Amino acid sequence: MKRAKRLHALSEMLRRNGSRGCSAERLAREFSVSVRTVKRDLAALERSGAPIWSRPGPGGGYGLAIGASLPPVSLSPAQAVALMAAVSTASDAPYADLAASGIQKILDVLDPRTRARADELAGRVWVNSISPASRSIKSALEEAMADQRVVRIRYTTQDGTTTTRDVEPVLFASTNGQWYLVGWCRLRDAMRWFTVSRVERASVTKTACGEHGIHEVGEPPVNARPVRGRGD
Repeated sequence: MKRAKRLHALSEMLRRNGSRGCSAERLAREFSVSVRTVKRDLAALERSGAPIWSRPGPGGGYGLAIGASLPPVSLSPAQAVALMAAVSTASDAPYADLAASGIQKILDVLDPRTRARADELAGRVWVNSISPASRSIKSALEEAMADQRVVRIRYTTQDGTTTTRDVEPVLFASTNGQWYLVGWCRLRDAMRWFTVSRVERASVTKTACGEHGIHEVGEPPVNARPVRGRGD
């Protein structure tokens, strides 16, 4: 691993460990370098402005000061393009617009050389993006999920039946290339899966959701997982 990448990975590991910190020996094992090299790297990070603390003695180690400001985010060109590609190929995913604006904020703080290399590499990645559902419908579903309020939808089933339903949103799920709103349907008095692309209208009500939870949806497929960072 090149030193620049190791410094970035080192700071991320310290960040993930929070107030627990890491010993120099553990860091050395993690990155397959000597303790002396790790200490040089930590010193370099500290000189660059990273708020690193050290705690001597048994149980001591190194960490990042809680609540302190960190230097601007550092991504490699490939990491930046990976984020752009992920959002571009999932334009129909919940909160995709927010993800795109978040990525733009990250790109804006990259150093000019890295940004230029990322832009060049991005031109070598083509995607056939999916046409998302209506922005107003997506916004209503996303707001209802985030605020846990009942959403009123006009929905057409596969056989052509159209109904208006009040739904308590429980989760979004993606399977077989489709996004679903999974929630408690007050019309059917049961948990239901609604294909987002079949929702014709959606509006958030002022009614708070009840006590229905994820456990009522049932067992997820073996390959299903919540959206989380790798460090969780």
